Amino acid sequence: GPNLIYFGTGNPAPWNETMRPGDNKWTMTIFGRDADTGEAKFGYQKTPHDEWDYAGVNVMMLSDQKDKDGKMRKLLTHPDRNGVVYTLDRTDGSLVSADKIDDTVNVFKSVDLKTGQPVRDPEYGTRMDHLAKDICPSAMGYHNQGHDSYDPKRQAFFMGINHICMDWEPFMLP
Repeated sequence: GPNLIYFGTGNPAPWNETMRPGDNKWTMTIFGRDADTGEAKFGYQKTPHDEWDYAGVNVMMLSDQKDKDGKMRKLLTHPDRNGVVYTLDRTDGSLVSADKIDDTVNVFKSVDLKTGQPVRDPEYGTRMDHLAKDICPSAMGYHNQGHDSYDPKRQAFFMGINHICMDWEPFMLP
């Protein structure tokens, strides 16, 4: 197969989400790029129109594991600042799983595995006309830039996780 490298892209700017409508494509994206040609083989956007500064550039752990059918798969696992741990098939970028780090994550109700899209909870959005309390995770994220690891013998991941939530109070500057 192709000689792929994997990396993530950061958050869109400015932070004020009302000033940049749409998905802000290719921000908050896991890319698989052919190291020989430079061609992007896949891109999976985790947080379209990121309104919390989750900047998903952190660690990508590679593993070879059996799926539910017992077939070996080449996987990429990424714990994101948005509170979701994503696992992709690293050969084609298809989404295998997207699970909340724990039940306190509230910005998303879930991630639709068919579309790959997060299902937002509008109560925890950052729009200009809304005071949001206890947004989890905060802008720092439930996983930030600490390094994680995968132990193939135990088939276990080791991750450093934050549990910090925030309130969001919008205001206009003159």
